[in-house]
Amino acid sequence: MSVRRAAFITLHACPLAAPGQGKSGGMNVYVRQLAAALGDMGMQIDIFTREHSDVFNRIETIGPNVRVIHIKAGPPDAHVGDLYAHLPEFLEQVNAFREEEGLKYDVVHSHYWLSSWIGRELSKVMGVPHLVTFHTLALLKMQSRAGEVEQAERPVIEAEVIATADRIIAFSPHERDAMVRLYGADAAKISLVPCGVDLSVFRPLDRKTARDRLGLNGDKILLYVGRVEPLKGLELLIETAAQMDSEDGVRVMVVGADVNGDGETDRVKLLAKERDLEDQIDFVGQVDHNELPLYYNAADVCVVPSYYESFGLVALEAMACGIPVVATRVGGLSTIIQHGSTGYLKPWRCPDAFANSVEMIISSDGLQQSLGEAGRKRAEGMGWDNVAAMVWDEYAVLTGHPTKGDNNY
Repeated sequence: MSVRRAAFITLHACPLAAPGQGKSGGMNVYVRQLAAALGDMGMQIDIFTREHSDVFNRIETIGPNVRVIHIKAGPPDAHVGDLYAHLPEFLEQVNAFREEEGLKYDVVHSHYWLSSWIGRELSKVMGVPHLVTFHTLALLKMQSRAGEVEQAERPVIEAEVIATADRIIAFSPHERDAMVRLYGADAAKISLVPCGVDLSVFRPLDRKTARDRLGLNGDKILLYVGRVEPLKGLELLIETAAQMDSEDGVRVMVVGADVNGDGETDRVKLLAKERDLEDQIDFVGQVDHNELPLYYNAADVCVVPSYYESFGLVALEAMACGIPVVATRVGGLSTIIQHGSTGYLKPWRCPDAFANSVEMIISSDGLQQSLGEAGRKRAEGMGWDNVAAMVWDEYAVLTGHPTKGDNNY
């Protein structure tokens, strides 16, 4: 027998939610794309997620062999910070659904710390392996930026699951080493599998066409894509733009929404006003995921100024579009970006250093082209089919089944 069916647990990250909406982001994209790629390879994937306010059907089929199953657990519009209390209810409902349909899974794959508690308990009931991808870690986030606060239960659950999971997937050596250092993880149980990118969606397009579609003129474009929240470090991008002395006009485009309603957008706008940049910065807000390639391709440089990124999907999407990246050397970004080849990594949060690298790129068409071409080539090795094959092999090792390569799919 081979690995036939996997249960994904993704409590608060429904793969049907639009990235950039509320807490939806890279994890939603990861879950959907990984499930779709595994489904295309012949594995049946059931994604269990919490019922939320804009759910129309309890069960949605989203591709070959892939279903999303919405589970009632707490109020549909409950804040993610309130979901811990509803974990037992979610588990009970998943088990009830599984028994109703007579479902058996070969493996449980949970995503994020809340889901990992459910995944651990579900795997016990079924007597199958539990694999977990945390996406972010509380102790690492709190270490990376002063003022980051996580609910007290989170690091406790993370430590318990790290100790008991059959396999942990880390996106980068940095994340693996942090699990060992901060949580006492057994490094032998941690496998390195990167995030992936949809190479058919994120690809080089004609820049003039992209700019015309977006109504842009001849300004040099510095692009930021992501949620607008303090951990993303947008103030560094503003300070960087303020340091630049380009002969061409420079415009900053911020694509993404303020997720917490804590006034982060207003804080960044005020900083831009103080630096006399208010006429050079556009807050685009959330855009459809399939529209993002237009913004990447219209840009001269993608800037990722985060305090912490477990992986850094935005950097990979930009590279897949052939756009150079300048980013902080944090988390998984140093795994994706090859310094000096596909972009630049800056070890300090120094606006001068960022501005120097950005100006070097935008002042040289040849450098911009060579960095972009190298970035696309790098991204081509990180398509979802490659990532899914690696994950399939992890499942196969855990279950004692043949590897993906031995299956007739």
